[in-house]
Amino acid sequence: MTIDMKAIHDSDRTLVMGVLNITEDSFSDGGLWLDPANAKAHGEAMMKDGADIIDIGAESTRPGAKRVGEEDEQTRVLGAVDALIPEGAVLSIDTTRASVARMALEHGAQIINDVSGGQLDREVPHAVAEHTESLYIVQHWRGWLAGSAGNVPDADTSVYANDVVDDVYDELMKQVDDVLHAGVAPSQIIIDPGLGFSKPSVEHNFPLMVALERFNSTGYPVLIGASRKRFVGAALADAGIDEPSMGSKDNATAAISALCAEHGVWAVRVHDVAKSRDAVAIGNAWRAFANV
Repeated sequence: MTIDMKAIHDSDRTLVMGVLNITEDSFSDGGLWLDPANAKAHGEAMMKDGADIIDIGAESTRPGAKRVGEEDEQTRVLGAVDALIPEGAVLSIDTTRASVARMALEHGAQIINDVSGGQLDREVPHAVAEHTESLYIVQHWRGWLAGSAGNVPDADTSVYANDVVDDVYDELMKQVDDVLHAGVAPSQIIIDPGLGFSKPSVEHNFPLMVALERFNSTGYPVLIGASRKRFVGAALADAGIDEPSMGSKDNATAAISALCAEHGVWAVRVHDVAKSRDAVAIGNAWRAFANV
């Protein structure tokens, strides 16, 4: 089955990207989908729940996580890709390694989601440029790039000398320029301000969401990934909800998804696809009526 990736890139409705973590230590579902059969079943379940894209990650990027060996990452990712491509899935690969990106694209994956935005492995943009039909998500993150021993992010990676919106915008646009220079076409690029990455607090993340129009104005589609992140729980606690559960965080994520859709983001990256599918549908409808 041929998938029109230009139509995916240029979607006029907000898409839902479901998270498939094939990891031992992801912060919310580590270890659940390591078995290839479980990974396939979970990917298929998210597709039935309304996921437009499945984002496969085989290496946790939570604070303090240890790097997975390159061969282990390749094996995990390709197992999931080979299982889900025959099901007609649109697959995004959450990796910072060019070798993983190349192999996944060769096996049929269509999107590379690079949380380092092309900075950790400078060959990743070149791998994407070799596959002109593929898409490349360029995310803002300072973590592993300025990490201390053991690749644990330093506290000062979340200090923004000017303003979090200005600094993230400027740094992200510099990353995009570098990716373009590596040969990736503008029509392949999607940007992500990287909520929660080098941005631990509510005060870091809510200003970025309030400033969505600024990121939309670049002309590049915008991905937002707020799902289950620490700042979501912190915002609930600030609102008087003691010890928010995972279900509470998923409800709050769905609210954020609706707001993002109303503001015209390209996609939301979520763990609970069904809740955000419904929320995004309302946000898309709201935006459509607002534009009449």
